[in-house]
Parts: sequence; C-alpha cells; structure tokens
Amino acid sequence: MTSGLSVCFLLGACLLISPSDIRADEHVTWLHTELRRHAASEAHQGVAVDGDHFYAITNREIGKYRKSDGVRVGGWEGAADGPIQHLNSGIVIGDRLYVAHSNFPKQPAESSLEIWDTHSMEPVERHVFANAPGSLTWIVPYDGGTPGGKGWLACFAHYRSHGDPADSRVVHFNEAWQTVGSWSFPSALIQRFAGSSSSGGAIGPEGRLFVTGHDAKELYLLALPDSPEGELRWVDTLAISAEGQAFAWDPDGSGTLYSISRSQREVIVSKIARQP
Repeated sequence: MTSGLSVCFLLGACLLISPSDIRADEHVTWLHTELRRHAASEAHQGVAVDGDHFYAITNREIGKYRKSDGVRVGGWEGAADGPIQHLNSGIVIGDRLYVAHSNFPKQPAESSLEIWDTHSMEPVERHVFANAPGSLTWIVPYDGGTPGGKGWLACFAHYRSHGDPADSRVVHFNEAWQTVGSWSFPSALIQRFAGSSSSGGAIGPEGRLFVTGHDAKELYLLALPDSPEGELRWVDTLAISAEGQAFAWDPDGSGTLYSISRSQREVIVSKIARQP
C-alpha cells in the first residue's frame, strides 16, 4: 500500500456534495422504518454498502455479504500485530472500499484512510493523516462548493477516557489534504454522545449530513455553518433501531439505511423518509 492518495478518482465515481446541499434551513421531520436484519459476525464497528453487497466492519476484519439474501461471500482479516488496529466507518466508491482507521485507544492519536478492492477484498492503498487532530471515525467525499473541486469531510473523535469529547471535530479537506474548514459539535449533542463521540457520518436523503453517536439509538441531522470555522447546527433527531456506530446509505438513492446492532452482531436495513 502507498502512503499517499489522490482524490481525482471521485469525479464520476460518486456524487460530490456541496455546501448548499447540506446547509438548508428547512426543518424536516423524518420517519424510520426497519425492513430486515442480517446476521454478520463482523458487525461491530459499522457497515458499508454498494449496489450488490454490504460490508460489515469490525476492528481488524471485514465481511462481504450479498444484499439480496445476507450470505457471506468474501472478506478480509488482519493480523493482531499488523498495521490495522481499529477500523471504523466505511464507504464504497466505485470498486474501492474506503474505511476510517485509527490506533484507538492508544495515544497520541494516529489516523489513516485504508482502502480495499471490493472484488479481491485485498488492501490496495492508504492515506496517513500527519498530526491527526483525533481518532478518525468517519469520512465522506465533499467538494466544498468549488466547481470541479474534490475533497472530504472527516470526523476526528475524542473520548472522555482519553480527553474531552468537546474537542471532536468535523474537518473539511481539499484534494491536496489541506484543511480548509473545521467545525465542532454543539455542546448539547456532545452531551448526547455521553462521553464518546460521533461514530458514523454520511450524506443521506436530499444531500443532507447525518451522524450517529456511539450507543444511542438515534440518527442526528446536522448542517454546516457558512463559515469555515464554528459549530455544526443540530437540525433534527431520528429514532432508529441501531445502537449508534457507523452506518451507510444505499447508493440507489432510495433512502435505505444500513446500520448495525453490535450487541446482536446484525446488519439492520431500514428506510428513512420524510414523515407525512
């Protein structure tokens, strides 16, 4: 695996989200409906999804499962003493699975973006964050509103066991991995995290930013401020089946949510829609 990563592959591989899409002031109430569950032994940290498969993620393992029937068809397992120690959320872009990674609970925090080929389920590339401002828990493509621009939104978490959860940040990187924005979570939401931080985050229905905490069965709708610094705006809270942790949206745009129950080792498939 290489030590650098260009995001030029994003063009045409996925929908890049601009600030106008996730800063809308309109308050929308959403309805969660659970559809089905699939047993997955790796469903401990999060789940990613593409057109035909979902990928259950734990610290050093990934299981590849068919969406149609939940049958495991592949996977990857890292060595206990290998470089992969604490995988978190994942997102599929084209034929690549991008997974947030950190050395948590070790300190000082080290974070990286680890990449697998979804066909072979072999690691193919990585990006290491120099002087990471926390433990990377989730990362999503984000263009920052620049025509033709490419970049990322990434969450770097802090936990009460090792510091102050209020230091958690969502950082906007451009395609050169330069920081161009950084936002804190609202203090009331930090209290909801109960000593932990945001474990999952993804762009969902209507191009809006949704995040989860660590344990609460809640999905939080957030909006970015207009300035490159400041505090994220907490717009709404959705009651869901999943006990926090990382989640993913089906790329078909249907509002289908893939989340996990780490206590039951299950992947939960749900529908999120505007409440009538």
